[in-house]
Amino acid sequence: MTRPQAREAARAVLKIVPLVMRTIAAELRAAGELPAPAHFGLLSMLSAQPRTLTELASLQGVSLPTMSNSISAMVQRGWVKRTAPVRDRRVVIIEVTAAGRAALQRVGRCAESHLADVLRPLDATAGRRLRGGLGVLREVFTRAPAASARPRRGRG
Repeated sequence: MTRPQAREAARAVLKIVPLVMRTIAAELRAAGELPAPAHFGLLSMLSAQPRTLTELASLQGVSLPTMSNSISAMVQRGWVKRTAPVRDRRVVIIEVTAAGRAALQRVGRCAESHLADVLRPLDATAGRRLRGGLGVLREVFTRAPAASARPRRGRG
């Protein structure tokens, strides 16, 4: 792909991803499933592996106080818990609880159902093209190095 083509594709991704996420978040709020959209992403990350508050803040690109507030809200809902490893009590690990995993599954099913309803009108050809494009995105972003590991370039 040429650089101009890559930039055009990047613009398209940057336009569609927020639109899809807003649509899902609105549906989840309407269904009473998600008090804060950011919690879904946090639960997903934490279900893959427990993390520290610092790691979560860095991954989400937010300040420690902002992340602490989000985690506190999720602790109150019973979705996550804070634990301190025996070897270093200064470190706090955030883990998903059984209630958090259940909430994540419920939200995932609701989001999937809503997206299926939105996509159902696509004809077979459009459906194949969409699945193919999503496969390409999955492949690219699965193997993409972390942004902090790549050298930064100037604007252009």
